[in-house]
Amino acid sequence: MRTTVGIIGAGPAGLLLARLLRNAGIDSVVLESRDRAYVEQRQRAGILEQGTVDVLRAAGAGGRMDREGLRHDGIELRFARERHRVDFPALTGGSSVMVYAQTEVCKDLIALQLKEGGPLLFGAEALAVEGPESERPRVRFRHEGHEGREDVLECDYVVGCDGFWGVARRAIPAERSRVFERTYPFGWLGILADVPPSHDELVYARHDRGFALLSMRSPVVSRLYLQVPEGTDAGSWADEEIWDELERRLETADGWSLERGTITSKSVTPMRSHVHEPMRHGRLFLAGDAAHIVPPTGAKGLNLAVGDVVTFARALVHLEETGSAERLDAYSETCLRRVWQAERFSYDMTTLLHRAPDATPFEDRVQLARLRRIATSRAAETDLAEGYTGFPLD
Repeated sequence: MRTTVGIIGAGPAGLLLARLLRNAGIDSVVLESRDRAYVEQRQRAGILEQGTVDVLRAAGAGGRMDREGLRHDGIELRFARERHRVDFPALTGGSSVMVYAQTEVCKDLIALQLKEGGPLLFGAEALAVEGPESERPRVRFRHEGHEGREDVLECDYVVGCDGFWGVARRAIPAERSRVFERTYPFGWLGILADVPPSHDELVYARHDRGFALLSMRSPVVSRLYLQVPEGTDAGSWADEEIWDELERRLETADGWSLERGTITSKSVTPMRSHVHEPMRHGRLFLAGDAAHIVPPTGAKGLNLAVGDVVTFARALVHLEETGSAERLDAYSETCLRRVWQAERFSYDMTTLLHRAPDATPFEDRVQLARLRRIATSRAAETDLAEGYTGFPLD
């Protein structure tokens, strides 16, 4: 097979990149190791920044999002049984976020790709990226139904949107790679529940027993999280224990109550920060989790991936229109500026709201002081609002 851009991975990054390239008249092939049902059901992020919303609309992929997504103009911080709302539009000049699950973004983009775009191959496992420094890099892959035969996709460029465990990053020589990471001594026990959300916006709660988050997937489905020790087995928590603990950590002094319902799924998400530099080697470009991971506290993972593929698509279009590879050459540097700001913001949110297992009374008081600073200082509150609604894509 032969194409201009070979895309490894049909998550939101790979699918959106294929859509952006198609709209620019550039051909691509998407390889995805899993089947369509898996990709469309894989539970991940649910908060879209203003920039991500704008990109999806401009790409012609925002119709159902605008009909079914939930626009949020703020979040609520809770600490010491107090409540403080952060008003995004008032602090950012009009920006907001959209609650619209990654699964739904993928469904929309898959439908568009199969109807209007280039080849999207499910069950196509990428085995290796070969010759990334050459003018014709190749992706070796194995496609279901080909009786174990290996196929080859020859490209002008390869974009690895295949996540932390994918093959793309492994094609970058170790001597060229630098890794920056931090692992946190806690994780998130997350549940989906068939119950309307108990608040109309996300609630981030700092409590002496640990962090809690009240979120949602729709007007009738709630998504909630509890900070738990690293390595916790989700099955070790009974449903009523989870609801009791959420109620304790989200408690307020004004009588607010938590609605309970049937828990349909539960899982534990580890917490870590990871950045791989550079994000480009020859004609191989990394995007999304293949290059960076953030703790979910700041809702940055999916949005960072969108920023990466938008940067790549714009750079390739610039090359096609002007003959200049300047923007492609600057891809890694351009993306990493935004990545590190998002890493900083996610780290700040994580350390602001989670209680470390060995936290001292001094550290507890500093956390509360940081939260009160946000609640009483427009400058501090604006910094949080700007970070949460998203850093500029350019």
